[in-house]
Amino acid sequence: MKWWILGALAALLLAGLAWAYDPDKPRAGLEARYAGPPSTFGELMALRLHIRDTGPRDAPAILFIHGFGSSLHTWEDWARGLEDRYRVIRLDLPGFGLTGADPTGDYSDQRAFALLAALLDRLGVARAHVVGSSMGGRIAWGFAAARPERVDRLVLMAPDGFASEGRDYDRPPARLPWIGHVLPYTLPRPLLRPMLRNVYADPSVMTDALLERYRDMLLAPGVRAAILRRMATSLLVRPEPILATIRAPTLLLWGDSDRAIPASHAEDYRRVLPESQVVVLPRMGHAPMEERPAEGLAALRAFLGG
Repeated sequence: MKWWILGALAALLLAGLAWAYDPDKPRAGLEARYAGPPSTFGELMALRLHIRDTGPRDAPAILFIHGFGSSLHTWEDWARGLEDRYRVIRLDLPGFGLTGADPTGDYSDQRAFALLAALLDRLGVARAHVVGSSMGGRIAWGFAAARPERVDRLVLMAPDGFASEGRDYDRPPARLPWIGHVLPYTLPRPLLRPMLRNVYADPSVMTDALLERYRDMLLAPGVRAAILRRMATSLLVRPEPILATIRAPTLLLWGDSDRAIPASHAEDYRRVLPESQVVVLPRMGHAPMEERPAEGLAALRAFLGG
Protein backbone atom coordinates (compact mmCIF):
# COMPACT_ATOMS: atom_id res chain seq x y z
CA MET A 1 0.00 0.00 0.00
CA LYS A 2 2.81 2.37 0.92
CA TRP A 3 4.48 1.94 -2.47
CA TRP A 4 1.20 2.56 -4.25
CA ILE A 5 0.76 5.86 -2.38
CA LEU A 6 4.33 6.91 -3.16
CA GLY A 7 3.81 6.03 -6.80
CA ALA A 8 0.60 8.03 -6.92
CA LEU A 9 2.31 11.06 -5.31
CA ALA A 10 5.17 10.82 -7.78
CA ALA A 11 2.71 10.69 -10.66
CA LEU A 12 0.88 13.73 -9.32
CA LEU A 13 4.17 15.61 -8.96
CA LEU A 14 5.19 14.78 -12.52
CA ALA A 15 1.76 15.78 -13.78
CA GLY A 16 2.06 19.10 -11.93
CA LEU A 17 5.49 19.73 -13.40
CA ALA A 18 4.21 18.89 -16.87
CA TRP A 19 1.27 21.28 -16.37
CA ALA A 20 3.55 24.10 -15.22
CA TYR A 21 6.20 23.61 -17.89
CA ASP A 22 6.24 26.44 -20.42
CA PRO A 23 8.91 26.17 -23.12
CA ASP A 24 10.01 29.12 -25.23
CA LYS A 25 7.61 29.84 -28.08
CA PRO A 26 8.83 29.52 -31.67
CA ARG A 27 10.24 32.81 -32.98
CA ALA A 28 8.46 32.56 -36.34
CA GLY A 29 5.02 32.50 -34.77
CA LEU A 30 5.76 35.40 -32.42
CA GLU A 31 7.16 37.52 -35.24
CA ALA A 32 4.14 36.77 -37.42
CA ARG A 33 1.86 37.96 -34.62
CA TYR A 34 3.82 40.87 -33.13
CA ALA A 35 6.32 42.09 -35.74
CA GLY A 36 4.19 43.10 -38.68
CA PRO A 37 4.63 46.53 -40.26
CA PRO A 38 6.05 48.94 -39.16
CA SER A 39 8.42 46.53 -37.35
CA THR A 40 11.83 45.91 -38.86
CA PHE A 41 14.89 43.97 -37.73
CA GLY A 42 18.41 45.35 -38.00
CA GLU A 43 21.78 43.71 -37.36
CA LEU A 44 23.61 45.91 -34.89
CA MET A 45 26.40 45.12 -32.39
CA ALA A 46 25.91 41.35 -32.80
CA LEU A 47 22.17 41.73 -32.15
CA ARG A 48 19.12 41.26 -34.34
CA LEU A 49 17.36 44.35 -33.07
CA HIS A 50 13.56 44.69 -33.21
CA ILE A 51 12.79 48.30 -34.16
CA ARG A 52 9.84 50.50 -35.06
CA ASP A 53 10.60 53.84 -36.73
CA THR A 54 7.56 55.88 -37.75
CA GLY A 55 6.61 59.47 -38.50
CA PRO A 56 8.21 62.05 -40.82
CA ARG A 57 11.91 61.40 -41.36
CA ASP A 58 12.75 65.12 -41.20
CA ALA A 59 10.77 65.74 -37.98
CA PRO A 60 12.31 65.98 -34.48
CA ALA A 61 13.02 62.46 -33.24
CA ILE A 62 11.83 60.79 -30.03
CA LEU A 63 13.57 57.66 -28.76
CA PHE A 64 11.47 55.49 -26.42
CA ILE A 65 13.13 53.04 -23.99
CA HIS A 66 10.87 50.49 -22.30
CA GLY A 67 11.13 49.05 -18.79
CA PHE A 68 12.02 45.68 -17.29
CA GLY A 69 10.08 42.75 -18.73
CA SER A 70 8.42 44.95 -21.32
CA SER A 71 8.83 45.60 -25.05
CA LEU A 72 8.44 48.33 -27.65
CA HIS A 73 4.70 47.51 -27.83
CA THR A 74 4.15 49.36 -24.57
CA TRP A 75 4.55 52.67 -26.47
CA GLU A 76 2.03 52.03 -29.27
CA ASP A 77 -0.69 54.44 -28.13
CA TRP A 78 1.80 57.23 -27.56
CA ALA A 79 3.51 56.55 -30.87
CA ARG A 80 0.22 56.95 -32.73
CA GLY A 81 -0.41 60.22 -30.89
CA LEU A 82 3.01 61.66 -31.71
CA GLU A 83 3.95 60.51 -35.20
CA ASP A 84 2.03 63.36 -36.83
CA ARG A 85 4.76 65.77 -35.64
CA TYR A 86 7.67 63.59 -34.56
CA ARG A 87 9.83 60.76 -35.81
CA VAL A 88 9.10 58.05 -33.25
CA ILE A 89 11.77 55.38 -32.63
CA ARG A 90 11.19 52.33 -30.43
CA LEU A 91 13.23 49.19 -29.84
CA ASP A 92 13.15 45.97 -27.86
CA LEU A 93 16.14 46.22 -25.55
CA PRO A 94 18.59 43.28 -25.55
CA GLY A 95 17.24 40.47 -23.44
CA PHE A 96 13.60 41.43 -24.00
CA GLY A 97 10.88 41.03 -26.60
CA LEU A 98 11.75 40.01 -30.12
CA THR A 99 15.32 41.27 -29.92
CA GLY A 100 15.97 38.41 -27.51
CA ALA A 101 19.15 37.46 -25.73
CA ASP A 102 22.42 39.33 -26.26
CA PRO A 103 24.98 36.78 -27.50
CA THR A 104 27.69 38.64 -25.59
CA GLY A 105 25.83 38.14 -22.28
CA ASP A 106 26.53 41.81 -21.47
CA TYR A 107 23.43 43.56 -20.14
CA SER A 108 25.24 46.51 -18.58
CA ASP A 109 23.94 50.04 -18.94
CA GLN A 110 27.20 50.96 -20.71
CA ARG A 111 26.46 48.48 -23.49
CA ALA A 112 22.93 49.89 -23.71
CA PHE A 113 24.36 53.41 -24.15
CA ALA A 114 26.62 52.21 -26.97
CA LEU A 115 23.70 50.41 -28.61
CA LEU A 116 21.41 53.46 -28.48
CA ALA A 117 24.11 55.67 -30.00
CA ALA A 118 24.75 53.08 -32.72
CA LEU A 119 21.01 52.85 -33.44
CA LEU A 120 20.70 56.62 -33.83
CA ASP A 121 23.74 56.57 -36.12
CA ARG A 122 22.19 53.79 -38.20
CA LEU A 123 18.97 55.78 -38.55
CA GLY A 124 20.77 59.03 -39.35
CA VAL A 125 19.52 60.81 -36.22
CA ALA A 126 22.00 63.23 -34.65
CA ARG A 127 19.88 64.20 -31.62
CA ALA A 128 16.62 63.01 -30.12
CA HIS A 129 14.27 63.58 -27.26
CA VAL A 130 14.69 60.51 -25.03
CA VAL A 131 11.82 58.96 -23.04
CA GLY A 132 12.47 56.09 -20.62
CA SER A 133 10.21 54.14 -18.28
CA SER A 134 11.36 52.47 -15.04
CA MET A 135 14.54 50.52 -15.91
CA GLY A 136 14.41 52.29 -19.26
CA GLY A 137 14.33 55.57 -17.34
CA ARG A 138 17.62 54.66 -15.67
CA ILE A 139 19.12 53.85 -19.05
CA ALA A 140 17.72 57.13 -20.42
CA TRP A 141 19.29 59.36 -17.77
CA GLY A 142 22.55 57.43 -17.96
CA PHE A 143 22.55 57.91 -21.74
CA ALA A 144 21.85 61.64 -21.35
CA ALA A 145 24.88 61.92 -19.06
CA ALA A 146 27.18 59.72 -21.15
CA ARG A 147 26.13 61.11 -24.57
CA PRO A 148 24.86 64.65 -23.90
CA GLU A 149 25.34 65.64 -27.54
CA ARG A 150 22.65 63.10 -28.57
CA VAL A 151 19.86 64.24 -26.20
CA ASP A 152 17.59 67.27 -26.60
CA ARG A 153 14.93 66.79 -23.92
CA LEU A 154 14.68 63.99 -21.39
CA VAL A 155 11.52 62.38 -20.02
CA LEU A 156 11.87 60.00 -17.06
CA MET A 157 8.79 57.99 -16.14
CA ALA A 158 9.15 56.55 -12.63
CA PRO A 159 12.84 55.90 -13.35
CA ASP A 160 14.92 53.30 -11.57
CA GLY A 161 18.30 54.28 -10.13
CA PHE A 162 18.22 54.98 -6.40
CA ALA A 163 19.00 52.22 -3.91
CA SER A 164 16.08 50.63 -2.11
CA GLU A 165 15.51 47.73 0.24
CA GLY A 166 17.67 44.81 -0.84
CA ARG A 167 19.72 46.88 -3.32
CA ASP A 168 23.00 48.61 -2.56
CA TYR A 169 25.31 50.75 -4.63
CA ASP A 170 28.42 49.30 -6.26
CA ARG A 171 27.79 45.81 -4.91
CA PRO A 172 26.76 42.67 -6.77
CA PRO A 173 23.08 41.82 -6.34
CA ALA A 174 22.08 39.36 -3.68
CA ARG A 175 21.78 35.75 -4.79
CA LEU A 176 18.51 35.05 -6.55
CA PRO A 177 15.95 33.08 -4.52
CA TRP A 178 15.61 29.49 -5.65
CA ILE A 179 12.23 30.15 -7.20
CA GLY A 180 13.87 32.59 -9.61
CA HIS A 181 15.80 29.78 -11.20
CA VAL A 182 12.63 28.06 -12.38
CA LEU A 183 11.69 31.09 -14.51
CA PRO A 184 13.20 29.64 -17.74
CA TYR A 185 10.92 26.61 -17.40
CA THR A 186 7.55 27.97 -16.35
CA LEU A 187 5.36 31.08 -16.60
CA PRO A 188 1.82 30.21 -15.42
CA ARG A 189 -0.85 32.75 -16.27
CA PRO A 190 -2.43 32.55 -12.77
CA LEU A 191 0.86 33.80 -11.29
CA LEU A 192 1.69 36.34 -13.98
CA ARG A 193 -1.71 38.03 -14.02
CA PRO A 194 -1.65 39.43 -10.43
CA MET A 195 1.97 40.54 -10.85
CA LEU A 196 1.11 42.56 -13.95
CA ARG A 197 -2.21 43.78 -12.57
CA ASN A 198 -0.27 45.43 -9.75
CA VAL A 199 1.38 47.71 -12.33
CA TYR A 200 -1.88 49.60 -12.86
CA ALA A 201 -3.96 51.72 -10.50
CA ASP A 202 -7.04 50.33 -12.27
CA PRO A 203 -6.72 46.50 -12.36
CA SER A 204 -9.24 46.27 -15.20
CA VAL A 205 -6.56 47.63 -17.54
CA MET A 206 -4.99 44.16 -17.43
CA THR A 207 -7.12 42.61 -20.16
CA ASP A 208 -6.64 39.07 -21.44
CA ALA A 209 -5.09 40.47 -24.63
CA LEU A 210 -2.57 42.59 -22.72
CA LEU A 211 -1.68 39.67 -20.44
CA GLU A 212 -1.15 37.44 -23.47
CA ARG A 213 1.16 39.96 -25.14
CA TYR A 214 3.33 40.33 -22.05
CA ARG A 215 3.44 36.58 -21.59
CA ASP A 216 4.32 35.94 -25.22
CA MET A 217 7.17 38.47 -25.06
CA LEU A 218 8.52 36.73 -21.95
CA LEU A 219 8.25 33.37 -23.71
CA ALA A 220 10.23 34.60 -26.72
CA PRO A 221 13.36 32.49 -27.29
CA GLY A 222 16.04 33.09 -24.67
CA VAL A 223 14.28 35.98 -22.91
CA ARG A 224 13.73 34.35 -19.52
CA ALA A 225 17.32 33.14 -19.28
CA ALA A 226 18.48 36.63 -20.33
CA ILE A 227 16.38 38.19 -17.57
CA LEU A 228 18.11 35.99 -14.99
CA ARG A 229 21.49 36.94 -16.45
CA ARG A 230 20.61 40.65 -16.28
CA MET A 231 19.44 40.34 -12.68
CA ALA A 232 22.56 38.43 -11.64
CA THR A 233 25.02 40.86 -13.22
CA SER A 234 23.40 44.29 -12.81
CA LEU A 235 25.31 46.79 -10.70
CA LEU A 236 23.63 49.88 -9.29
CA VAL A 237 25.89 52.96 -9.19
CA ARG A 238 25.33 56.01 -7.02
CA PRO A 239 23.15 58.26 -9.21
CA GLU A 240 23.60 61.77 -7.76
CA PRO A 241 27.01 62.60 -9.32
CA ILE A 242 25.80 61.40 -12.71
CA LEU A 243 22.42 63.15 -12.60
CA ALA A 244 24.07 66.42 -11.62
CA THR A 245 25.92 66.51 -14.95
CA ILE A 246 22.76 66.32 -17.11
CA ARG A 247 21.95 69.59 -18.85
CA ALA A 248 18.97 68.42 -20.92
CA PRO A 249 15.64 69.86 -19.72
CA THR A 250 13.96 66.98 -17.91
CA LEU A 251 10.36 66.01 -17.21
CA LEU A 252 9.78 63.65 -14.28
CA LEU A 253 6.47 61.91 -14.99
CA TRP A 254 4.84 59.76 -12.33
CA GLY A 255 1.53 58.11 -11.54
CA ASP A 256 0.32 59.02 -8.06
CA SER A 257 -0.66 55.38 -7.42
CA ASP A 258 2.61 53.83 -8.59
CA ARG A 259 3.31 50.86 -6.33
CA ALA A 260 6.57 49.84 -8.02
CA ILE A 261 8.43 53.16 -7.61
CA PRO A 262 6.25 55.57 -5.60
CA ALA A 263 5.80 59.16 -6.76
CA SER A 264 7.57 60.40 -3.62
CA HIS A 265 10.82 59.31 -5.32
CA ALA A 266 10.44 62.18 -7.80
CA GLU A 267 11.97 64.48 -5.20
CA ASP A 268 15.19 62.39 -5.24
CA TYR A 269 15.64 63.34 -8.88
CA ARG A 270 14.26 66.88 -8.76
CA ARG A 271 16.71 68.04 -6.13
CA VAL A 272 19.74 66.81 -8.14
CA LEU A 273 18.83 67.43 -11.79
CA PRO A 274 19.84 70.97 -12.81
CA GLU A 275 16.73 71.66 -14.93
CA SER A 276 13.69 69.53 -14.16
CA GLN A 277 9.98 69.65 -13.54
CA VAL A 278 7.59 67.11 -12.02
CA VAL A 279 4.17 66.09 -13.29
CA VAL A 280 2.18 63.60 -11.19
CA LEU A 281 -0.75 61.97 -12.96
CA PRO A 282 -3.79 61.29 -10.72
CA ARG A 283 -5.18 57.77 -10.32
CA MET A 284 -2.36 56.30 -12.41
CA GLY A 285 0.07 53.46 -11.77
CA HIS A 286 3.50 52.50 -13.11
CA ALA A 287 2.63 52.46 -16.83
CA PRO A 288 0.69 55.64 -17.76
CA MET A 289 1.30 55.03 -21.49
CA GLU A 290 -0.85 51.90 -21.20
CA GLU A 291 -3.29 52.78 -18.42
CA ARG A 292 -4.80 56.05 -19.69
CA PRO A 293 -2.58 57.02 -22.61
CA ALA A 294 -4.20 60.36 -23.46
CA GLU A 295 -3.47 61.96 -20.08
CA GLY A 296 0.22 61.14 -20.00
CA LEU A 297 0.55 61.98 -23.69
CA ALA A 298 -0.85 65.48 -23.09
CA ALA A 299 1.84 66.13 -20.45
CA LEU A 300 4.52 64.74 -22.76
CA ARG A 301 3.47 66.83 -25.76
CA ALA A 302 3.31 69.99 -23.64
CA PHE A 303 6.84 69.39 -22.38
CA LEU A 304 8.34 68.55 -25.77
CA GLY A 305 6.62 71.54 -27.35
CA GLY A 306 7.78 73.81 -24.55
